[in-house]
Amino acid sequence: MISVFGSANMDLVAYVARAPKPGETVTGREFRTIPGGKGANQAIAAARAGADVAFLGAVGDDAFGPGLRAALAEAGVDTTGLRVVPGPSGVAHIVVQDGGDNSIIVVPGANGAVTGPDGRDAEVIARSEALLLQLELPMDAVVAAAHVPGTQVILTPAPAVPLPAELLEAVDLIVPNEHEAAALTGRDDPGDALEALLGLVPEAVVTLGARGALYGSRDGVRLHQPAVPVRAVDTTAAGDTFAAALAVARTEGSDPARALRFASAAAALSVQREGASTSMPHRHEIDRLMGEGL
Repeated sequence: MISVFGSANMDLVAYVARAPKPGETVTGREFRTIPGGKGANQAIAAARAGADVAFLGAVGDDAFGPGLRAALAEAGVDTTGLRVVPGPSGVAHIVVQDGGDNSIIVVPGANGAVTGPDGRDAEVIARSEALLLQLELPMDAVVAAAHVPGTQVILTPAPAVPLPAELLEAVDLIVPNEHEAAALTGRDDPGDALEALLGLVPEAVVTLGARGALYGSRDGVRLHQPAVPVRAVDTTAAGDTFAAALAVARTEGSDPARALRFASAAAALSVQREGASTSMPHRHEIDRLMGEGL
């Protein structure tokens, strides 16, 4: 089982030819309301990729809360640990430009009320083969979850903020994109950033978008996984899809090379579709692309 301790947001998505500059108004071509949030995205992606998944987090008592819970449940995610708190659910305002690039404003809402895993949450985490973490919950809560013993901790350090030593000491694998890796290490070259990250945690993957991903471990393994060449429609949640699929492959016993291929296939499928949770592929789709020689 994989547990996800993280955020659930309702994504308010506007599709435009190009994003507005400061002070400018542009006309969009479409608007969608789509369940998202980095935690919920990773939970749904992992479930669709074939894992048993439990989600631990919070939604508000507003109109968005039931929709967020339903989206997780529909994907087969156990939502027993999804609590309801007074006030609004988290939301993300997303602008997607033609070509797939996006910009995002996250308003935490109920996610900000999560102070850490409670007793039942800790039991779920301890029974899991992997714990997926992100940084859309309060840092103290993330640190507390990371220190629950008994599972491998996989961290997506987004949004990029300074990481306390007490979090890093509990992380087994960190999965930033190249911009987050640069922010964390002060090194713009992804290869250099990877080496710096390995001074902080045992394993690291730096995702490079259309250029693939780099993997490194303290035992000397270095890998580059090329991206699958596809036409990107919307890159929202591609990183969450990659991290979740990577976790699934690892818990199934895949070696680093195969796990990277599996995660790359999942991400390639996701960017060809619009939305966050709506873009995430099912296991049979990933297996089919893997069977095509990836």
